[in-house]
Amino acid sequence: MQIQHKRPWLGHYPETAVSSIEFPEMSLYTFLDHTAEKYPENTAIIYENEKLTYHDLKDKVDRLAAAWKELGAAKGDRLGLMVGNHPIYVVSYYAALKLGMIVVQINPHYTPRELLEIFNDSETAYLVAEPDGLEKIVKICEIYSFKKIFSAGDSQTNDIPTISELIESAVPLKETCSISAKKDIAVIQYTGGTTGKKKGAMLTHFNLSANVLQSKVLYGSKMVYGQEIILTATPLYHVYGMTSGMNLPIYLGAAILLVNRFELEKVLRLIQTYRPTFFPGVPKMYNAFANYPEIDQYDLTCFKVCTSGSAPLPIEIMKKLKDLTGVPIGEGYGLSETSPTTHRNPPDGVSKIGSIGIPLPATDCRIVDENGVDVPEKTVGEILIKGPQVMLGYWNKPEETAQALKDGWLYTGDLATMDDEGYFYIVGRKKEMVIVGGFNVYPQEVEGVLYEHPAVLEAAVVGIPDKEAGEIVKAYIVPKAGKDIDIQELKEHCYQNLTRYKVPKQFEIRESLPRNTVGKLLKRILVEEEAKKA
Repeated sequence: MQIQHKRPWLGHYPETAVSSIEFPEMSLYTFLDHTAEKYPENTAIIYENEKLTYHDLKDKVDRLAAAWKELGAAKGDRLGLMVGNHPIYVVSYYAALKLGMIVVQINPHYTPRELLEIFNDSETAYLVAEPDGLEKIVKICEIYSFKKIFSAGDSQTNDIPTISELIESAVPLKETCSISAKKDIAVIQYTGGTTGKKKGAMLTHFNLSANVLQSKVLYGSKMVYGQEIILTATPLYHVYGMTSGMNLPIYLGAAILLVNRFELEKVLRLIQTYRPTFFPGVPKMYNAFANYPEIDQYDLTCFKVCTSGSAPLPIEIMKKLKDLTGVPIGEGYGLSETSPTTHRNPPDGVSKIGSIGIPLPATDCRIVDENGVDVPEKTVGEILIKGPQVMLGYWNKPEETAQALKDGWLYTGDLATMDDEGYFYIVGRKKEMVIVGGFNVYPQEVEGVLYEHPAVLEAAVVGIPDKEAGEIVKAYIVPKAGKDIDIQELKEHCYQNLTRYKVPKQFEIRESLPRNTVGKLLKRILVEEEAKKA
């Protein structure tokens, strides 16, 4: 019997949202252009206690675009942005879009090998890099040729011109490159490379602008044009930081409170001083807030909306943060391939702890079995996405694109369930699922139980090979400061809350877990470590 594809979430949008939106086809640069015209004296960026208005931001963007055009930069050229959370990142990003260039997002902490992989794949022609990263770039130039390199620093290094110098010497460029929003790529966002070579998700101007509009509609009355302050601590080179921490506030005419490095006490002081209203954070940041001994001395009730992305947020942390902020932490879901957000718990509607929420307006979603057939409610299957935010495909990878995009649906590789109200729950990655004696074990479920133990700060669960059962469950634990973990006690806690085959057979206590720069747990490193032991 074939299950009908149902959309129960349509009845659960907040009153201020609609289930479908009209998306204008325009250059993403238009966000800045319109906002600078409407709110020229509004603060655009707050960085290290200095402020930049929207008028001044647009002026810098237009000057830099003029300078780059004079140097030969043109539509379709790839510009590598290897910069942290700094105003120069924002200026460079929008200057590139004004010219029709394609921004290649690059983590400044990548090794030369990782950088070269991206440069070769994307054929990066121009590069903006932080001074600390220029040493790596100079070495790479021995085997890779850029048309031009620019420094994000205050002074020249190795005769490399600075972005600031280019801005000062140029006259603002008036014309904006003609863009076909659904076809022209704005950003190449490389995935984490968890399964081999990195893949560059091609995000069009339409993809990225649509995701901003979808978010605004779902946030409803919580987001007021020209009045918000967004705490942007998530890296802008990450797709979540780029959209929620930069493109959305620029569309809203909001102030971006830009934090280059998440240092907890510094961030808490900034919150007290500037009283931000929206925080798109990641679990690592919320975990730091929740476990800070002196957190009760700080007032976090300024936030109207707090969201979490990039990785699952433990339920206990979510509850603690709601007590601190007075608002639920709106957990959501997304991918590099979807600009990134596809699901979110609506701030103006029902928020369910443990759920990634409902699909964003104009987003369709299915849960299917291994044959691509829809499964009943509350049944585990792969989550498929369709919507205006879904990528054009993978850069220079037609085979991988064909595997991921079928009949307009993006096959995410993530396992999830949907309840009878249309709220979705991520169970884990298809490739992370552990099969113990023929039974499926979903690591996130086991991790959720481990996080309930009062001495556990962090937990990660993976499957490791076993001759008898095929695989067994192993848990890696980071204890809270000053706490000792009794393995037998922790195992008993698991037996009380999990079916026997789901209980970890092995436990390993660690000081930390491997994570990337936005706090996403890198389980592949744990798996690789186990493989070396075998």
